[in-house]
Amino acid sequence: QVQLVESGGGLVQPGGSLRLSCAASGSIFSLYAMGWYRQAPGKQRELVAAITSSGSTNYADSVKGRFTCSRDNAKNTVYLQMSNLKPEDTAVYYCNADISTSNGLGLFRRSVYWGQGIQVTVSS
Repeated sequence: QVQLVESGGGLVQPGGSLRLSCAASGSIFSLYAMGWYRQAPGKQRELVAAITSSGSTNYADSVKGRFTCSRDNAKNTVYLQMSNLKPEDTAVYYCNADISTSNGLGLFRRSVYWGQGIQVTVSS
């Protein structure tokens, strides 16, 4: 069983900053790519940023230069540092992770897991 728990969301004024965290826990054998998605009301979920296990990143064009995705492999945690926030960044943010789990008896399973989502609201 794997859990992804997000933290750090909230209300911020335009131009402000927030840092999201997502910690993975459970029977994790290997942690591959991790990422952040967001979904605004009435819109489809979209990729915000992703990071490979070696630290390579890619970003949505709308957040390039403002958001930074990083990870701490020792803590199984991915971060999203958001700066110069705009009202259009308002959404529920979800982290996801590509994880291989072990049952301790030599059986492995690889799946993509999602966090429960955390609200980010940018408003004056």
